[in-house]
Amino acid sequence: MQPQAEHMLEKLEHLSPERLAEVEDFIDFLNQRDQDKRLRQDYAQAAEDTFSKVWDNDDDAIYDTL
Repeated sequence: MQPQAEHMLEKLEHLSPERLAEVEDFIDFLNQRDQDKRLRQDYAQAAEDTFSKVWDNDDDAIYDTL
């Protein structure tokens, strides 16, 4: 186990059950936020690939400089 994780475990041992529940909720929040960010990035990449087929054409080339 990493030293940082061991240090965190030592701190967690001193918390009340109520505080442990808050820590767990916060960890879940962070994980969900990271997952949401990855999903947004994946959706944006998928949309970019799809729209590039429509946007990258000679008729619309004048808009590339905007």
